[in-house]
Amino acid sequence: MSATFARFGNDLHAGRRIIPLVSRRKTWYLLSAITIVLLAVLAGVRGPNLGIEFTGGSEFQIAGVSDTEQSSARDVVREHVPDREPKVTVLGQDTVRVQTEQLDSTETATLAQDLAAAYEVSPEAISTSYIGPVWSGDVTQKMLRGVVVFLMLVAGMMALYFRNLKASLAAMGALVHDMLITAGVYLVVGFEITPGTVIGFLTVMGYSLYDTIVVFDKVRENTDGLTRQRRRTFADQVQLAANQTLVRSINTSVVALLPIGSILAIGAFLLGAGTLKDISLALFIGIIAGTYSSIFLAPGFLVELRSREPEIAAHTAGVLRERRGESAEAPGESRRITTAADPAGSDLQEPAPDGPFAEKPAPDGPFAEEPADPGTDSEPEVTRERRQPRRTNRRHRTTPKGGHR
Repeated sequence: MSATFARFGNDLHAGRRIIPLVSRRKTWYLLSAITIVLLAVLAGVRGPNLGIEFTGGSEFQIAGVSDTEQSSARDVVREHVPDREPKVTVLGQDTVRVQTEQLDSTETATLAQDLAAAYEVSPEAISTSYIGPVWSGDVTQKMLRGVVVFLMLVAGMMALYFRNLKASLAAMGALVHDMLITAGVYLVVGFEITPGTVIGFLTVMGYSLYDTIVVFDKVRENTDGLTRQRRRTFADQVQLAANQTLVRSINTSVVALLPIGSILAIGAFLLGAGTLKDISLALFIGIIAGTYSSIFLAPGFLVELRSREPEIAAHTAGVLRERRGESAEAPGESRRITTAADPAGSDLQEPAPDGPFAEKPAPDGPFAEEPADPGTDSEPEVTRERRQPRRTNRRHRTTPKGGHR
């Protein structure tokens, strides 16, 4: 199995096998659009599950309970806060967390005693905390500000690295796709959105950009001296680069997903809800989305943005004409005539080879035998004249005058 996969990767890198990652880019665009719309609809129906850090409120953690059923906590909280449904979550094997709207100190102490009685634990086993709306609003603003600043800095860095703003825009487009997919899955699953989730999102951004930079760096290597060859277009070279980095991207993602998947399983099933669970889910979905976008979307975005550049468009048109068996030059395009005396080309213009006045090859080259001169009776002199022809800019050669010098 590993030998087959290695051979497959070698074929992709050598160009013996090509997956249509760029030529069928509209198919990948459509698939991503359908996925994003579907996730948006499901997330809208379910709604976001914002943590107490963003909404504010009071939190109670009941440790050492013998039974982690949640109905007892809900019944007790409803007696004190009838107009608000509490969030009850099981942490680990013997801890219950209860979150409700913000209460004053007296209401907090009373609710803590009732929760201790309901779960048959001592009041000291219950820890309480609360977060005000001002602090939660400040956290939200800093989160949004950090994301915006991160995107701006990364976009500028990539534009400088690739010396091309369009490459940076293509990478940013792939990054936006990754964030939408990750956020959609996170909302559909229903995990609580906490500061740990934001940390996971920022980490996903970095990983997605890293994978895209690897592909674009190979694109830059393949397109160096693009116009000096007539075998592949710009889109062909980008597609080759995506195929050459395909196996590397898959291997890197699998290696990263194995430990993250383990953390997600431990956080979700063994330790219960918590920071590990929030971060690991964002990382797990984000890495999968980032691997997909860097291979299937980012190269297509780059081709879409750069294919209309005059130099790339002219080169692509010439390559396509040669593939159809036509001249690489556009119809009616004239060439400069280069002679031995004027290597840079003269000011004369000649029509394209398929015109009615196409140039025909001269019957004699610079060292071809010349007609004998009747006035010359010295064979060595004629030979010297033949081996040292005069150079001229004119279209035809003239016979040298006879006689001895």
